[in-house]
Amino acid sequence: MKKTLLSWLLAGGIGIALPSYAQSDYPTLQQLDQRLQQVASHGSAELTSLTKTEGGKDIWVLKVGSGKLDEKPAIAVVGGVEGYEVLSVELAVQFAEKLIADHLDALAASTFYIFPNMSPDAYGQYHAALKYERRGNAASIDHDRDGTPGGSGYTDLNGDGFITMMRIEDSMGDYILSKEDERVLVKADKSKGEAGKYLLYKESKDDDKDGEFAEDLKEGIAFNKSLTYKFPVFEPLAGDMPVTQKESRAMLDYLFDQWNIFAFVTFSPANNLSSPLKYNAGNAGKRVVTSILEKDQAINAMVSEVYKETVDQKAYHQDNQGTDGDFFQWAYFHFARLSFSTPGYWIPEFKDSTGKGKSTAEVNFLAWADSLGRSDVFVPWAEIQHPDFPGKKVEVGGIKPFVMSNPPYEKVDEIAGQHTEFILKLAAMQPKLELHNLKTESLGNGLTRITMDLFNNSPIPTHSEMGERSRWLRKIRIDIDADPKNIVSGNKIELMNSIGAYEKTSLSWIIKGGGNVTVKAGASHTGFTSQTIKL
Repeated sequence: MKKTLLSWLLAGGIGIALPSYAQSDYPTLQQLDQRLQQVASHGSAELTSLTKTEGGKDIWVLKVGSGKLDEKPAIAVVGGVEGYEVLSVELAVQFAEKLIADHLDALAASTFYIFPNMSPDAYGQYHAALKYERRGNAASIDHDRDGTPGGSGYTDLNGDGFITMMRIEDSMGDYILSKEDERVLVKADKSKGEAGKYLLYKESKDDDKDGEFAEDLKEGIAFNKSLTYKFPVFEPLAGDMPVTQKESRAMLDYLFDQWNIFAFVTFSPANNLSSPLKYNAGNAGKRVVTSILEKDQAINAMVSEVYKETVDQKAYHQDNQGTDGDFFQWAYFHFARLSFSTPGYWIPEFKDSTGKGKSTAEVNFLAWADSLGRSDVFVPWAEIQHPDFPGKKVEVGGIKPFVMSNPPYEKVDEIAGQHTEFILKLAAMQPKLELHNLKTESLGNGLTRITMDLFNNSPIPTHSEMGERSRWLRKIRIDIDADPKNIVSGNKIELMNSIGAYEKTSLSWIIKGGGNVTVKAGASHTGFTSQTIKL
């Protein structure tokens, strides 16, 4: 197996065995397409291209299931919401592969929608000659609104094929060298009397001569910054309005037709699985709700425990529980589904011999890497001549792109296996309606009273609390197929808002006549149950 020193370094500190792989790096878009086509060759999977991006890349969705797929509760698994998180795409694809190869039994009760890569234009930067952590698609966008789209992007000033950082010695700067590791710059704390000594920018030039650097990137809209919840107006990479891009519009149009989805698992920087969201009564009570609702927070906490029991790695200084315009929050606040998100991978927390940790993620990463032996994860600071800073000392260097967000490929199978197990455990918790305690009682004169209990045999209620408020989750419908003229008491069709976890509701009818009647109850996202009764 081919293995670089970087791969060895990043694999060493977490204790996960390295499986043998035919390839040693994340796949290209062409290789991903081939793997998806292979999954789709199985009779239980259907592969559909929802649209093509501005860059001509397919936005794929895999629908996996058996029988009446649209009448079974479903989980949507989403990867590639951020183009630089190449791991997220692999986790989604491997979930599909493992589902088909090893877990067909799960399809008896559940349907799965898998969106492997929502940012294929940005994903391609990983394999490009110039590597940087890209978020935007291939649309031509004037981010700084100066009339010239992409007028001031990144520049590879030292010619090494990576976009890192540049630091400029300047007493007007906001940054100083970290006391823990001088390779890292941190903001000066003026409250402690610290004076800045450096300006710090992404590796770039002021191409449009407006005094700004890398403010008008040669990339378009970021999928994970352009959804409707807390849309970040006038911010770069978000666009003028939410959901303006082909990929976001096509995905949402598709989702609004999939009534059976009860939960999302998104692989993204946001994380409410290692640590659940917190309920805020004030924000929950506003006209525009900006806090997870109280009952849904309890569900989040329960599912979080399942995740932590299943996935070995522990989050390091996890404080991203959603950013403006992201998909994870949209799925809950604007689509009313249970929404869970995880990066899937973290650099382990490094502590020195005294047990003391590091103050920033960058310092922690470099300390951990150093503890395993030096490797090619950092570009040493080196002086260059910069046309925009004549007479000043300018250096280029820093942590290489991708290495903090993505493990080496040979670690991915173990990570994907654990996340596949978690998603299957979540599917096993889905709402499950059952009819119990059927009783029929002859009342004379050809009348029969029917009573039964509709029971939700699940630790999750049939509807999220947000879903009870929303039009995007259908109510539970109970039908009895008796002739309406023969229904003396009770309704032919009954609608219910929700049934709680392991709770029941009692049903009753009085029917005139003989023969058989069938009661059917459920909703697309809860599944259906039915029972035939002899009068």
